[in-house]
Amino acid sequence: MSADLLRRCEAIEEAYEFTLSYAAQGLTQDTGTPLRDHLERARDALEGLEGCCNEAAAGLEPAAPFNDFAAIVGADAERARAALSLVLAQPTIGSGLIDSLNASLHIRALLADLFLLSEILTARTQTASPRASD
Repeated sequence: MSADLLRRCEAIEEAYEFTLSYAAQGLTQDTGTPLRDHLERARDALEGLEGCCNEAAAGLEPAAPFNDFAAIVGADAERARAALSLVLAQPTIGSGLIDSLNASLHIRALLADLFLLSEILTARTQTASPRASD
């Protein structure tokens, strides 16, 4: 998997993991927490994600399924980005709001997309790489 796609996936997954713990705390506001930093990094990682997926899958055959799926990732990323931007626009972010964000089908679809793509790209990269024993 490309370094850029890996970096983006890590930012998105770290934000999601952080928001899961944040939601469980029952906080009414985000003051003094790194919540906004996590959400902003995830939002920024979503920008241009479709192109990044296409680049990561460049050269893999058959190309059409990868390109089609990258378009789905891109659409899901834009929806998730809109949800993150909406939450970030709020003056305070409580645990209830984050719990609702985590439950969003847009966030869940994006995460599932990235897990699926990551599994496939990792397997395809390992298969294409010569083994050390060869």
